[in-house]
Amino acid sequence: MFSIRNVSMSVNGRTILRDIDLEIKAGERMVVLGINGSGKTSLLKILNGLVFPQKGQVLYKDHIMKQQDLNDGAFKKMFRKEVVLLFQNVDAMLFNPTVYDEISFGPRQFGFDDIEERTWKYAEIFGLKGYMKSAPFELSGGEKKMVALASIMSIEPDVLLLDEPTAHLDPGGAASLLEFINSLRGKTVVSTTQNLSIVEELGDRVVVLSKDHLIIFDGNPTELFSNEKLLIESGLVHKHIHRHPDTLHTHYHRHDFD
Repeated sequence: MFSIRNVSMSVNGRTILRDIDLEIKAGERMVVLGINGSGKTSLLKILNGLVFPQKGQVLYKDHIMKQQDLNDGAFKKMFRKEVVLLFQNVDAMLFNPTVYDEISFGPRQFGFDDIEERTWKYAEIFGLKGYMKSAPFELSGGEKKMVALASIMSIEPDVLLLDEPTAHLDPGGAASLLEFINSLRGKTVVSTTQNLSIVEELGDRVVVLSKDHLIIFDGNPTELFSNEKLLIESGLVHKHIHRHPDTLHTHYHRHDFD
């Protein structure tokens, strides 16, 4: 589905990604881990054709992605229909006057002939039927995330790029979202997170970006969690101090948060 070849990227002289080589197969569910600033979000933006690396190539279905291709033309229409990105801050995705308009926007843009059916189908899936006349900006953070998800799923894409998908969700909302992701069949899903407790629910392949913006692990969750040295080096676990009545002791603790 995607082939990333020797990709490096910097912004204002600051390295974001370094020498990234990655193959993502159709139907794969992959999780990208790393501390803040490691390059997770930038990697998703590259896959979504929102930014372009200074070095290397990104291919989608053997087509080399170039900025001019995504400005106009047949490739842009095909790619935007097939590949969608859920931002961590979904406020940047919501701009329509009502939830109904937000969910139906994509199907209208692509000229589907079942707009009404799609809109209500995904409103029901994400628990939004009671909000269809509401303005998205009036909703809670978790409700906004459900609207954003419904709006990208209403065009039924092939690839979902999810940036910290459970961030700002309460436990019930996070559980519902993970259940939905696990229900998808045949979709390629690439998610980022710092929450190690949900990795196995998000995917069966894990890629870890280091503090130096390199890929330092590519394998399954079991292999990752058994490699304490790598978890420590990547910053995904940290020292935690426990106080007892007469003493203090430390141990390493996972980052189970968004």
